[in-house]
Amino acid sequence: MKVYSYVLNLVKNPSVAEEITQNTFIKAMAARAPYRGHSSEYTWLCAIAKNLCRDHFRTVEKTEKLADINESLADHRHMEDDFVARESSFTIHKILHNLEEPYKEVFELRVFGESSFAEIAEIFSRTESWARVTYHRAKLKIKERLDLYE
Repeated sequence: MKVYSYVLNLVKNPSVAEEITQNTFIKAMAARAPYRGHSSEYTWLCAIAKNLCRDHFRTVEKTEKLADINESLADHRHMEDDFVARESSFTIHKILHNLEEPYKEVFELRVFGESSFAEIAEIFSRTESWARVTYHRAKLKIKERLDLYE
């Protein structure tokens, strides 16, 4: 119980203190032969526990550093993705701005206006099939021009 109290005072976490205390006694039992009796068993056990606490803190420190690095990398990736998305969006808007009619308006009605092909056909006084074909051609024209930007 005294060793546990000592470890708990160092690590301030009951479950970690229990684990380190258990490992202290396991290590002491395995190394019982080298114990020479120059100090009390309690002092010897506390020395083992102190070393295990140091190991624990080193491990925690490394884990926290790795977590910080991973978080930083994730933030960086999100910034990169946002930049690429904004850049792509801007490029598409430039292409769309220069797209000839009726492709431009049909594409905008379908994508931005979320209009159905029936609604687009009604606006242009055309068939629904015409609206589908025109939208499909608009997408092809945008893709072709996007390839030129890359």
